[in-house]
Amino acid sequence: MQQRVTLKDVFEAQKSIRGKVLRTPLVTAARLSNRFGAEILMKMETLQPIGAFKQRGATNAVAHLSEAARKNGVVCCSTGNHGCALAYAAGAAGVKAVVCLSNLVPGVKVKAIEALGADVRRVGTSQDEAQNEVTRLVSDKGMTDIPPFDHPDVLAGQGTIGLELLEDQPDLETIMVPLSGGGLAGGIALAAKTINPKIRIVGISMENGAAMARSLCEGKPVEVEEYASLADSLGGGIGLENRWTYPLCRDYLDDVVTVSEEEIYQGMQVLFHDEGIVAEGGSVVSVAALLAQKSKANGKTAMIISGKNVEMTQFTAIITGQDVILGDTVLKGERYA
Repeated sequence: MQQRVTLKDVFEAQKSIRGKVLRTPLVTAARLSNRFGAEILMKMETLQPIGAFKQRGATNAVAHLSEAARKNGVVCCSTGNHGCALAYAAGAAGVKAVVCLSNLVPGVKVKAIEALGADVRRVGTSQDEAQNEVTRLVSDKGMTDIPPFDHPDVLAGQGTIGLELLEDQPDLETIMVPLSGGGLAGGIALAAKTINPKIRIVGISMENGAAMARSLCEGKPVEVEEYASLADSLGGGIGLENRWTYPLCRDYLDDVVTVSEEEIYQGMQVLFHDEGIVAEGGSVVSVAALLAQKSKANGKTAMIISGKNVEMTQFTAIITGQDVILGDTVLKGERYA
């Protein structure tokens, strides 16, 4: 029988990370609420010390390491934010950390991880190639792999957001969550829908390279080609041997939508100009989906503003309506409206 993370695990994670991770505020987005005709609330994970929600799962996973594992250190493959989270959590616990990144990860995130004391290894042009280096370090050095999402302690840590949402707003009707490997969406959905089965959970990803969205569509974990994206934190595969997040997303998400790069661009503009929030592309996919009318805010709706670790030159170009280069393509600028 497939082993599953349970609500009990999420409550235990909440105790484990208390005092080590910020209990972030849930704030009303007044202008977005007026724009979309519904009460919109923002869960501000951008306020975490590393600027992203990933600190929750990494902190919970490090807290559960054995003494032998602590001695040999931890390693992970990351698109950036999980690497920062693991570097932060490991550093706070006095544990060595190595973070393996593909060359698609923006330099701003590489510098952030290095500043937190982790050893950074840049390998290849995909998450799979970076993961090969993780596998080698586990085999050769005895390090413990703490993956960005497909891990029970990581999932339970991310699920604490769901607990906080319903503690602050028990009458929530919809939760909109960025969808990548499924740690955030799966953890929140497990917690929220176990407490209130009627709550609606929507996972949102970018159109190109949406690994979990594609896997759910095809009924099994599949590989996808990776592309440069404004939502770079949502990139990477879910793993063909995915054990934890795919089943949770399959069973608990009510809807999955994808948004284009142009729609993400607009979402970044609107979130900044309407609410004054600096957020990376992966954080604004909920706004993008509502603007594009690909999803609807049904009743009291919470958005997870998952991270703010954006390259500021790119961000400045977007909020001022300039062109942005994405890989081999140019995303044409559009003025805020």
